Amino acid sequence: MAKTSMDAVLKRRMAASQQASELHASDDAYQQIFQRAPPPVPAQICELPLDKLDSFFTADIGFKLYPPIKLKAFAQQLQEEGVLIRIIVRRIPGTDRYEILAGHNRVEAAKINGWAAIGAEIVEADNARAITIATVTNLIQRQDLSIMERGKAYKALLDAKNQQGHRFDLGDETSGENRQKYSARALVAEFFGVTEYKIRKVIRLTQLIPELQDILEKTPKQLNLACANLMADYDAESQAAFVEICSVEGYRLNKSTMQYIVRVCPPPAAQEQAVFAAWREARAKEEKKLTAPPKKITFDRRKFAPYLDKLGSDREIEALFLQFLRERAKAAIIA
Repeated sequence: MAKTSMDAVLKRRMAASQQASELHASDDAYQQIFQRAPPPVPAQICELPLDKLDSFFTADIGFKLYPPIKLKAFAQQLQEEGVLIRIIVRRIPGTDRYEILAGHNRVEAAKINGWAAIGAEIVEADNARAITIATVTNLIQRQDLSIMERGKAYKALLDAKNQQGHRFDLGDETSGENRQKYSARALVAEFFGVTEYKIRKVIRLTQLIPELQDILEKTPKQLNLACANLMADYDAESQAAFVEICSVEGYRLNKSTMQYIVRVCPPPAAQEQAVFAAWREARAKEEKKLTAPPKKITFDRRKFAPYLDKLGSDREIEALFLQFLRERAKAAIIA
């Protein structure tokens, strides 16, 4: 068999395996998180018209399409190889249309190529299963997801789980809604092999207004995670002030400045002018500190007398002391 033919066979075998794994992984998550078995109805395989497909709308899962250059390259790949992995959809009740659960980039690439239809699997899915299919494969396989995309995907799963209305017996220390939320987060964390703390951390960032989310994703040097985490405690109106602060050219907001703002203007609500005033005060303090003359460190030589003769010159003592400080600083960071 020619090498090109062998490569094509291997690609299709790998694609078939991945096709099965997409639904398999999603249904594993569906069973573990929602404690339900997927419908026994097998998926219907067919070709669907592109103009009958709607983007996923059941929940805001945050995933974005490939950037234009990558999408164009992907379209070229599909033009050469065809769609090796079918998209996954579900019927939209009362219509002849379908909601895309997995395969948005494949659909957009097919449109670029001018195709009229695309290979699809039509599945039976309630909202919980639809959200699971739409999030799980991306969360597991895509390493390029932004922190906001991960946060929104986890949040969609947790929201769907909490809407399920089930309660779990986790002990006397939790009850009612808190018990249910704890259970949902624990189940999601266990399936994806992450900590509950990590899930809480990324979901917290979804409380940022869209403008701040955009800055965090596109220009992280202007808004680091530590500052974004503190901003998320404020309401939308208060957060608008931080958009302007993060947009100041040549300036980077740091954690100490943000902590000062939080102390002066505690969340959840703060007037915009008060936030700006606190920010200017914090900047003034930082600039004053930077321009202040350096402090000279002195020692009582009598206390060090038993050791000085053994250590050598003052320069050698200074070098030894600097090395000690570096090691202490490094130990503090590790701790």
